[in-house]
Amino acid sequence: MGASQAASLWVLLGLGLAGILIMTRKLKQVIREDFGAFVEKLQLLPPPQPAPPKAPHPLTGLTFAVSDVFDIEGYVTGFGHPDWAKTHDPASRTSPVVTMLVEGGATCIGKTVVDELAYSISGENEHYFTPTNPTAPSKTPGGSSSGAAVAVAANLADFSLGIDTVGGVRVPAAFCGIMGFRPSHGALSHTGIIPVSTSLDTVGWFAKDPKVLGRVGHVLLQLPHAYSRSPRQIVMADDCLQQVKVPTDRIAQVVVKSTEKLFGRQVLKHENLEDYFNLKVPSLRKFHGEKTNGVVKVSSIKLLANVAQFLQRHEFKQNHDEWINLVKPTLDPATSAQICGPPESSDMEVEICKSIKNELHAAVNSLLKDDGILVIPTVADPPSKLGGKTLLSDEFRSRAFGLLSIASLSGCCQVTIPLGLHNKNPVSVSFIARHGGDRFLLDTLQTMYTSLQEQADLVTNTKLSQNALTREQSAEVSKEKGNKAYKDKEYQKAIGFYSEAIKLSGNNATYYSNRAAAYLEIGSFVQAEADCSQAINLDKKNVKAYFRRGTAREVLGYYKEAIEDFKYAHVLEPTNKRAAAAADRLGKLFLQ
Repeated sequence: MGASQAASLWVLLGLGLAGILIMTRKLKQVIREDFGAFVEKLQLLPPPQPAPPKAPHPLTGLTFAVSDVFDIEGYVTGFGHPDWAKTHDPASRTSPVVTMLVEGGATCIGKTVVDELAYSISGENEHYFTPTNPTAPSKTPGGSSSGAAVAVAANLADFSLGIDTVGGVRVPAAFCGIMGFRPSHGALSHTGIIPVSTSLDTVGWFAKDPKVLGRVGHVLLQLPHAYSRSPRQIVMADDCLQQVKVPTDRIAQVVVKSTEKLFGRQVLKHENLEDYFNLKVPSLRKFHGEKTNGVVKVSSIKLLANVAQFLQRHEFKQNHDEWINLVKPTLDPATSAQICGPPESSDMEVEICKSIKNELHAAVNSLLKDDGILVIPTVADPPSKLGGKTLLSDEFRSRAFGLLSIASLSGCCQVTIPLGLHNKNPVSVSFIARHGGDRFLLDTLQTMYTSLQEQADLVTNTKLSQNALTREQSAEVSKEKGNKAYKDKEYQKAIGFYSEAIKLSGNNATYYSNRAAAYLEIGSFVQAEADCSQAINLDKKNVKAYFRRGTAREVLGYYKEAIEDFKYAHVLEPTNKRAAAAADRLGKLFLQ
């Protein structure tokens, strides 16, 4: 073997090994049993049950996972980045929030993946692989608490904990088709949790079952047992609901119908939040003027998005700039652009942001009072494709953060509620209650959840029926075109139209029978016989199909079968002289 041949062989071998390695990596992602949700499996067992007559622990029998921002004694909290894990010691104590759940009877089974430094809402993490979205495997799971959402969606845990800064729980809940609860800001301790943005961070939790979501809420929020209250007003944020990239009946009408059924039409109110916030949050104009000299008019919802991102970045830098400058971790370009790109914040801008938060807090509380629910989309867009660029676009981020910032900046509580699928993508809606209205929001969810799912299923089934009707109508149009082409003796063209009708509605005997007639005209007798047989299977009394099959069988030499077809056509239609004559003629020939 020559040197050049040997070199070529090594190149081919190298390419082959590279291909195997790439395929192995792909397969590894596909076949991961835990959907890539966990960074570490562990077990924290609850204490023994109290002796009767005391009640058992409220979370007995439930399992849960925690995002890798919560401290667990003896384990390093990874914060979504291997460099963070390398430069920090194991936790010396467990986060009080986790301890409350274990003492409440639940078993902690592991720590789950978060986005890099828990900063993004995409759910993608190049360091630990991206957890697979069980509801839409080709789409992103949403972040930052991606693994926690996936663990619940994949039935690996009954509930899970995440951190929500500007959507870190609400977005993955929406993208994975489960419930996600963001409590009122300050309702839970943040001891033993890595901060992202202190004034926006909340501990949140995921569940598939609304009862489990409520049980966890009662333990974490230490809610006393009391009678549940029904909402006296459900405020539809019409302008926000119009932003959604799905038909309005998939969200807005589902909530409207459910509300009317449970509480009556008088409970429904409508609000344009754009106008309401322009009026009630005057400091937004100051923030805009500070950033752009007030030249261009921008919507109040978009300004809220800018404020939330500004605060998140400012406070993240306050918390972690020293570590980033010291360690210089390798960051995803998108994360790096968000954290490091924009200029330093001025004291004036930070003070304006605080004013905006206070004004928005008062505005939402005033709108909802003690008994109101605000209805908005969780996010306007469906989950993006894995590795796609949609999540990085300014338009996507502006639409997403505009909606997510309402609860983040006001400090109010919000719950994400799944409403099935549209075009194979999860659909959700969000309910917001005033700050401190966590119990009321959980009670409202319990009351409305079943009805919301029934209405969502009804809309989906109605759409399927309408689609079926539309296909049948389209098939009829194709049949009529085929009839005209047949009349004009354009038989091949007629066959094409009848075939199109069959594709749209394959259970119609007439379409097969008509195509058989066109096949007979061009001498395709085998195809004609097959189409007639299919037509007869669908309609045992289709006279034309029997007659045409008899014609095809006669030419093909199946005389006995042809006679039977002609005779049966005559039995079905005694006035059909052609069938009678054909049977008589062929019978005489057969006897000879």
